[in-house]
Amino acid sequence: MLRRFSADFILFSMGLDAILIVFALGIAMTVRPFLNTIPYVADMPLRAVPLPLYPLLALLWVVIIHLLSGYNNRRNLFVTQELTALTIAAILATITSAGALYLTYREVSRVLFLMFAFIAYIFLISWRLVYRLSWKLKIAQGAEAKRVLVVGAGPVGKLVAEQIQSFAHLNISVVGFLDDDRKKHDVETHILGALSDAKRAISKYNVNDVVIALPPRAYEKINDVVAELHSLPVKVWVIPDYFHLALHKATIEDFLGIPMLDLRAPALTDEQRMIKRIFDLAITLTFLPPTLFLMGVIALCLKLEGKGPVLFIQQRVGENGRLFNMYKFRTMIPGAENLPNAVGKIDAQGRVIHKTANDPRVTRIGRLLRRTSMDELPQIFNILKGEMSLVGPRPELPDLVEKYEIWQRKRFAVPQGMTGWWQVNGRSDKPMHLHTEDDLYYVQNYSLSLDLYILCKTAWVVLRGKGAY
Repeated sequence: MLRRFSADFILFSMGLDAILIVFALGIAMTVRPFLNTIPYVADMPLRAVPLPLYPLLALLWVVIIHLLSGYNNRRNLFVTQELTALTIAAILATITSAGALYLTYREVSRVLFLMFAFIAYIFLISWRLVYRLSWKLKIAQGAEAKRVLVVGAGPVGKLVAEQIQSFAHLNISVVGFLDDDRKKHDVETHILGALSDAKRAISKYNVNDVVIALPPRAYEKINDVVAELHSLPVKVWVIPDYFHLALHKATIEDFLGIPMLDLRAPALTDEQRMIKRIFDLAITLTFLPPTLFLMGVIALCLKLEGKGPVLFIQQRVGENGRLFNMYKFRTMIPGAENLPNAVGKIDAQGRVIHKTANDPRVTRIGRLLRRTSMDELPQIFNILKGEMSLVGPRPELPDLVEKYEIWQRKRFAVPQGMTGWWQVNGRSDKPMHLHTEDDLYYVQNYSLSLDLYILCKTAWVVLRGKGAY
C-alpha cells in the first residue's frame, strides 16, 4: 500500500481523481437520455460529449482540489478535514466547470452537467473513505507503527510528545526521551538514556523519526547528536526553543543569499489571503440585499425606541495592530460607557469582565439584537472595506491590547473577523481577552474549510442563543 504522506501517493491521488472524473462524465452522458420522461427535463437525444471536454474537466477539478489543499495529507489528518476540503473544492470546481462550459460548449445539457458533478463528487469521496478504512484495518491487524524518539525531556520535549500522542490513531507513537539531566532519570519513567545513547536507543526501539527539543543552554550538543545520527536511516527534526519569539511562525527565508529564520513570517500566504478575500466578498455580496433590508428595519426600530444614534462606532485593533472604526448597532442607552459602576466588573481573579448578563444599560431592542447577534450586521461594511473578514479573531479594544503579553499578540497575525473559533466555543461565556488560546488555535490551523465550518457552526450557536448578552 502506498504511504499516505509520500509524493507517490499524491501523484496516485491526482491520477485516480482524473480517471474518476472522466468516468463520471461518461456515466452522466450514458444515463442522461433515460431522464427525458422526468418533468421539467428537456427531451434530448443521445449526443456525444465533445472529447476535449473530458481532459478539460479532469484538469480543472484536479487543479482546484490541489489549490484548496485536497491532496495535502499532512493537513488533512482527520477524515472530517479531508472531506470538508474536498467538498469545498468540489463546489468551486463545479462553478468553475460551469463557467468553462459557458465559454466553450454551451450545448451540453445542464442536467447532464449536474449529474456529472454529483457523480464525480461521490466517486472522489468514496475512494478516499475506502482507502482510510483499509488503512485502519491494516493498523488493526498489527501494522508496524511509526516510532518517534524525543531528544530533550524538558517542557518543549514533553509538549511535542503530548502533541504526537494526540495523533495515536495515525499509528504513530513516542518511544521515549533522551536527556542528560540525571535528576530526570530518577522521576521520569520514559527516559531511555543520555544524549550519547541516541544510536543505541534508535536501534533498540526501531525509531523512524528523531525530534530534537533541547533548551537554548544545550544547543551546542545539537551538532554532536545530528552528526551521530547521519549514519542512521532516520529523519531528524529540530525544534529551536526560541520559536516562542515568533508572533506566528518562523520560516527559513533567503536574505541576501543567506538563509535566515524569519520570526515575523505572515500567518497567511499571498495565495491564502487572496482566496480568503474572494470568499469574504462572495459571501458578503451574495447576502447583501436581504441584509440591507433587515438592517433598515432594525435602524427604524432603534429610532422609534428612543433617542440616540443608530450605529455605535468604536475604535478597535485590526490585523497587525492597525486601528480602525468598527460598526455595530447601538444596543445600550446613550452615554452608557460613562455611567458610574457600570463599565466592567471584576471577577474572582481580579480580571475585568466587559459583558455581563442582565446589564441595566442594554435597551429592550438591544437585548434582542445581542441575543441574535444582529447588532454585528453593520460590520459587513468593515468587511467590504477590507478592515475585517467574515471569520477571524474578534477585533479588540486598544486599551486591552496594551495589557497583552507578547504571545497574545499573535492573534493579530490574521484579519480580524465578525465571527471566529472563540465565538462558536463559548461566546460571552468566555471573554475574548481572557481566552486568547481559542484565537491562536484559529491562527495556527487556518484553512478555507475551517472558515466554512465556523460560519456553519455560528448559525447554530446564534439559534441557540447561548452565551450571548
